[in-house]
Amino acid sequence: MNPAFSVVIFTTIVGAAQGMVAALSLALLSGVPVLAGFVAHMLLVSEAMLLIGLGASFAHLGRPRRAWRAALMWRTSWLSREVIVLPAFIGVVALWWLALHFGLDTRLLPLAAMVLTALLWLCTAMIYACLRFIQEWAQPLTLVNFTLIGLSSGLVLLSALAALAGETALLSASGPGALLFTLIAWATRSLALRHNAVIRHRSTLQSATGIHAPNLVQKSMGMSAGSFNTREFFHGRTAAALKQAKLAFQLLCFAVPATLALWGVMGGGTLPWLLGVLCQVPGLLAERWFFFAQAKHPQNLYYQVVS
Repeated sequence: MNPAFSVVIFTTIVGAAQGMVAALSLALLSGVPVLAGFVAHMLLVSEAMLLIGLGASFAHLGRPRRAWRAALMWRTSWLSREVIVLPAFIGVVALWWLALHFGLDTRLLPLAAMVLTALLWLCTAMIYACLRFIQEWAQPLTLVNFTLIGLSSGLVLLSALAALAGETALLSASGPGALLFTLIAWATRSLALRHNAVIRHRSTLQSATGIHAPNLVQKSMGMSAGSFNTREFFHGRTAAALKQAKLAFQLLCFAVPATLALWGVMGGGTLPWLLGVLCQVPGLLAERWFFFAQAKHPQNLYYQVVS
């Protein structure tokens, strides 16, 4: 597939915001002492990230004015469900901030935020996992990795902000959580990579053309060159570029942040957490780009090669 930059930004930044809200909610529900002012500031940061992600998603639409119609198919479409759950999640985060601002009871709002966070991860991941003809996505690890990578990035960011604000009680909980979820996310993403490396695709050149010669190779797409299909369903990068992207995101998204998180947990202060965020941001973008680029749409059996 050809990764759309708007979707890469949306899934990355919204996933990190979900992770931060989920971690903050769990900390409060577990009785970790956190100043109300810091919670309010974190909710503002999360809300800004969610709105940026929402804005990025509009860039992927051909006619943004008709975006509301995406919610009409909620009975059968995971995309429609995401369109409903995301504004609801944004609304709950805003309501939580307002309750803190006016000193109102917020005991139910963290729980509501956690439920909507889980629903949003489910909807977003299932948009891709339900596409059975793209075998790289149609597996349970798609949902697992969306969730775990979101938690990892959210916890690393929350730990960095807690370290800057001097919220030691929260940092003592979020820091080990960031290390743990980064390592688990790395393990499950590695499993997905291993799974995708050995896929035997159901659609082949032989099955697509009915020509059963063992060495069948496409040489040209003929008059279809430069069509919508070549722009939207194939990224145009070489195998070497994909290999470099895979190595880059494994280092920047998992290995380096995990090492820095270990340093932070062992008493490294604020610096390792700030470095962890700076390293993980490009790693997250590379990981999500690779997630889309690695997917092989069956139509590329006809449209990949130009001569």
